[in-house]
Amino acid sequence: MTALAGRSILVVEDDYYRAHLVKRTLEAAGATVLGPVPSASAALHLLHDGRPDAAVLDVDLRDGLVFPVADALASVGVPFLFTTGSDPRMRPVRHATAPWLVKPVEEAATTRALEELLRVAPP
Repeated sequence: MTALAGRSILVVEDDYYRAHLVKRTLEAAGATVLGPVPSASAALHLLHDGRPDAAVLDVDLRDGLVFPVADALASVGVPFLFTTGSDPRMRPVRHATAPWLVKPVEEAATTRALEELLRVAPP
């Protein structure tokens, strides 16, 4: 059993193939996946319906950058990680401690990073 078993994970990713690969990987680890959603606006809408235990956030989305979603998650204490092909210098200082995984990301690396976030964060 992993630290992801029984946890809800929001996935925000605009690449269809990658989104579904992440979803399958997280579900195989026992997580419940919210989404995946391809935009910040869709992610913010999902957050109105409930609070995930953690999130995987692609930085560059169809409707801009994911940082408003990161801000919303941080405001309620939900840990998250970024997955991106973007330069880490574009990460806002306010999110400097969030893991920044550079694509292509191996699914095992995403799972390990989420498990570590959830070990540190209270249930």
